[in-house]
Amino acid sequence: MFALRSVAKRYGDQTALHDLDLDVARGTTVVLIGPSGSGKSTLLRLMAGLDRPTSGEVRFGGRLISDGASAEARRHMGYVVQGGGLFPHLTALENVTVVARYLGWDAARRRARAEELAALVRLPGDLLERYPVQLSGGQAQRVSLMRALMLDPDVLLFDEPLGALDPITRYELQADLREIFGALSRTVVMVTHDLGEAVFFADRIVLLDHGRVVQDGAPSDLIERPADAFVERFVRAQRSPLEGRA
Repeated sequence: MFALRSVAKRYGDQTALHDLDLDVARGTTVVLIGPSGSGKSTLLRLMAGLDRPTSGEVRFGGRLISDGASAEARRHMGYVVQGGGLFPHLTALENVTVVARYLGWDAARRRARAEELAALVRLPGDLLERYPVQLSGGQAQRVSLMRALMLDPDVLLFDEPLGALDPITRYELQADLREIFGALSRTVVMVTHDLGEAVFFADRIVLLDHGRVVQDGAPSDLIERPADAFVERFVRAQRSPLEGRA
């Protein structure tokens, strides 16, 4: 699904990613994890076509993501950010259907798809007429997920989607998201700094530090067979969130 080769990203004299290679297979859930400044969100933005690498190439479905191809590629991706990123002047329904409206879907088709998605993410239908300020954090994040799913994308990209939620809401949404991932059988790439959350979702975890991949493999490999001292420290620092999550 994704193939990154010798990808580097620099901002002035600061290097966010160093000559990175990464493949993401269709139908898998891959979690990018690491401390702040490790390059995980930068990597996700490059995969989404929202930014361009300084060097190297990013391919999606075999096609090179470039200025000309990025917009088309993004129609096959659903992107969810922390806090939802909803437009405050639009209702939940209008937020969910904004791209479909741009693409010329009629009102009946947009409404039918939105109601289908509301049922999928367990959002009460009457909330579709509310504005983002009238929604709780968990409700807003469910609306954001609906927007990402509106065009039935091949890939879902999540940039710390649950990071701003309270623990109870976060726990409930984690369970719902994993159920949705299983039901849809989509490729998922998620960014988080929380190892417990990564283990909960991932088929595969990619741990980054200072723009480099330091370990890539199954969650059990990261926990039981750390590749170096940094990985061991990272896992040890987050041991308590892992309790009871296996």
